[in-house]
Amino acid sequence: MEKITSRENAKVKYACRLASSGAFRRAEGRFLAEGRKLCPELCRGAELETLFCTESALEKCPELSELPGEHYLVEDHVADKLADVGTHQGVFGVFRTPVHTLEEVKTGGRYLALERVQDPGNVGTLLRSAAAFGFDGVLLSDGCASVFAPKTLRASMGAAVRIPVIEAGKMPEAIALLREKGITCLAAALYQSQPLSAAASGCPDGVCVVIGSEGQGLTDETIAACTGTVRIPMTDRVESLNAGIAGSILLWHFREESL
Repeated sequence: MEKITSRENAKVKYACRLASSGAFRRAEGRFLAEGRKLCPELCRGAELETLFCTESALEKCPELSELPGEHYLVEDHVADKLADVGTHQGVFGVFRTPVHTLEEVKTGGRYLALERVQDPGNVGTLLRSAAAFGFDGVLLSDGCASVFAPKTLRASMGAAVRIPVIEAGKMPEAIALLREKGITCLAAALYQSQPLSAAASGCPDGVCVVIGSEGQGLTDETIAACTGTVRIPMTDRVESLNAGIAGSILLWHFREESL
């Protein structure tokens, strides 16, 4: 296995740029992930092109040598440059980004739609919940946190490649396409909404749960485009739930019937 000793190595600099720039990730169709558990997990849904490992990481997890792609040993100071956080596990992978489109949306499916959800932790949590509860895909509007940024990848625990993620652009237009396919689109909002307990969990032609940003919620245009609105009943002890928790509750309500 070739060893990289310089922080200025071209492959290392390329990987670092993937981690730091969403525009570069989109242009290259690749992303960087880190972690002894996360990198093998991502191989289940994305193509691993390059794996960087420290000697100590490879000693702890010799099975890493069985992963696909080109493999490089890196010295600790090189791994420090690749790392997104101060404490790391010495394992990094460059993957091809899976590409999915709105044409894949199917009548009868279950979907999650996020509009301008900017917190990477919330986006990652919702991807993980959508995968756990049997949803068929996740739609992201412009302005959402990047699914393949390091923080989002860590929060999703590999769900980012186990469930189709669709960059949908403007959410009202995406909702209109789903409704043309008979899918019931329910906005999470307070105004003129029905409690979640009154919303039928079984929608034979499919359902899409639509969740807005942490601070402002959904836009008026997106709410108007939806079939209806739902809210989570709560006591007055708290004003609201964050997007990750509220969305996960909604996803559980509309989970795959066999779960």
